[in-house]
Amino acid sequence: MISVQKFLICAVIILGILVAITIPPSMEFYFDKKNQLDPNEKVTLKNISPEKKTSEIIKENTLYDNSQHEQSNTNLGGIYKNLENSVVQITSTVTETRSNIIINGNPLEQQSSRLGSGFVYDNEGHIITNNHVVSGVTNVDVTLSNGDTFNAKVVGTDEFNDIAVLQITDDYSNDIVNPIPFTDSSQVKVGDQVIAIGNPFGLSNTMTTGIVSQVGRLLPNQEYGFSIPNIIQTDAAINPGNSGGPLLDDSGHLIGMNTAIESKVGEFSGVGFAIPSNNIKKVVPVLIAKGGYDHPWLGLSGTTLTPKLAEKLHLPQNFRGALINGVIKDGPADKAGIKDALFTSNREIISADIVVSIDSTPVKRIDDLIAYVSENKSVGDKVLLQIYRDGNVIDIDLELSKRPTNSK
Repeated sequence: MISVQKFLICAVIILGILVAITIPPSMEFYFDKKNQLDPNEKVTLKNISPEKKTSEIIKENTLYDNSQHEQSNTNLGGIYKNLENSVVQITSTVTETRSNIIINGNPLEQQSSRLGSGFVYDNEGHIITNNHVVSGVTNVDVTLSNGDTFNAKVVGTDEFNDIAVLQITDDYSNDIVNPIPFTDSSQVKVGDQVIAIGNPFGLSNTMTTGIVSQVGRLLPNQEYGFSIPNIIQTDAAINPGNSGGPLLDDSGHLIGMNTAIESKVGEFSGVGFAIPSNNIKKVVPVLIAKGGYDHPWLGLSGTTLTPKLAEKLHLPQNFRGALINGVIKDGPADKAGIKDALFTSNREIISADIVVSIDSTPVKRIDDLIAYVSENKSVGDKVLLQIYRDGNVIDIDLELSKRPTNSK
């Protein structure tokens, strides 16, 4: 019989709100891995208006109200025509240092290009793309559908959500850029028709179609070790080069940003993932104003309580919750009195705190805990956790802190 410890290791998700995850070997980001930099290299962020609170920035910024936009022609050609000035190709220059090759006493520096996609956010030249498209780059160019190319700068990044905001720095006309209207990604349902536009393999402004295969997925972030919640899964064909491009509903409104595929060969195999538009709407105004985004952090790790684990703990098999199997020393959970799981010398579980609700919202899976904190809370907010412990349900107040950038 598989030990509970091994089972937990297989099932564990380390929350971004605290929970770190190991990405499956088959999960590939869209951009060509040959062009990836050393993960230790970072983009330097410029802090703008640091005195403003994140909650104030989110409240002040109103994105595109769908009621103010006419419904796009459901004809695919009509949608493509409406958005041809909304999707861009992003070419990033990456400088790599080859420490094993010395020329005139200095390590050899080599430059390579990284291709991705992006879309127009507003009339101020802001472009949204994936963080992994522009992470560590030395130069960024944005090419419009008409072939015009402009220099751009990185104004903000959120590595945990894999979101980056660029801004065109050259002079341009508002007539040649068209912001994409957003819609509420929480209303997206399995079976909905979707459209992806991007630059797969450098083939500019390519449109593909498909359906929503599933919603509410957790996407592991390979480099930074936390999960992105509420991911939209689609079977619309997306490939290397599509990263950062829009995923649209059948009215041409943004429901997500294409981010990753699951594949054993590095190319599309029918399973693609997009960051939901609601995540983007929450994060982007803060990135523009402050250069970065502070994520709330619980300071614990956990896994979904399965029937097998419930049986080990002498609980009914239909008992549901998030089993806590790791508490970070001096983190929010530790300070609030949440306990780590206990094991015998044979690594059999003896007891564990189980989160059954947060702010009166039921927690049936670890995903529920991650999504709730990500969607509804900010650093410094307090949450009320209901914990099942040793046959009793107890209330624990916890104050969320800022997620450490070096935690996994």
